[in-house]
Amino acid sequence: MNSKDRLIVALDFDSEDKAIAMVEKLKNDVKFFKVGLELFISCGPGILERVREADCAVFLDLKLHDIPNTVRKAAAAAARLGAFMINVHASGGYEMMKDTAEAVAIEADRLGLEAPKILAVTVLTSMDEKALKKTGIGGSIQKQVLKLALLAKDAGLDGVVASAHETALIRKKMGKDFLIVTPGVRPALAAAGDQKRIATPRGAIKSGADYIVVGRPITEARDPLLAAQSILKEIEE
Repeated sequence: MNSKDRLIVALDFDSEDKAIAMVEKLKNDVKFFKVGLELFISCGPGILERVREADCAVFLDLKLHDIPNTVRKAAAAAARLGAFMINVHASGGYEMMKDTAEAVAIEADRLGLEAPKILAVTVLTSMDEKALKKTGIGGSIQKQVLKLALLAKDAGLDGVVASAHETALIRKKMGKDFLIVTPGVRPALAAAGDQKRIATPRGAIKSGADYIVVGRPITEARDPLLAAQSILKEIEE
């Protein structure tokens, strides 16, 4: 993978115009864009088509988490939208993840499309161990992330979303073919914001991430293109 294949820019906007304007600024250097809850709810599923019209691919970050039947149908709908990658919460359980993987494969095959990669969200990067314990889950974050990653792999998912603090362990246990997408990535001088478990682009890639997700350090920069190019250079180095 080259550097362009590793960076995913988060389109954390509340309007289609703002999101597409950012895509247009970056599309010659950035291939992948993340559409999350705010943008998807604000604009609807048509936003995926708009991003794809710019010859870019979409990571549809809705973190699906419900009963197996509901998530299975929602994920199949995401496959119809042409998403490159989608995610579900691993805490939804083995059956939910397994049913989702099977439904997406069937729907993509029926339509003659490439099936989107399906990732399991492990522990949000906005959480630390204190926050995790408040949810009733004891033990270390690393143990919880690894447990959920193993469950996701057994269920037939393509990989996980996990912070750089757990990436090396996941890579060691799961091997090179298991995808790891790392959010909470911040250049050295960028503000952490609401993220707790963060890493630099270089640190995330060195620890074993296949993709890194960067939002505000690029989209809120004075020059978003220059910010993206700086991160791409760091990845390449």
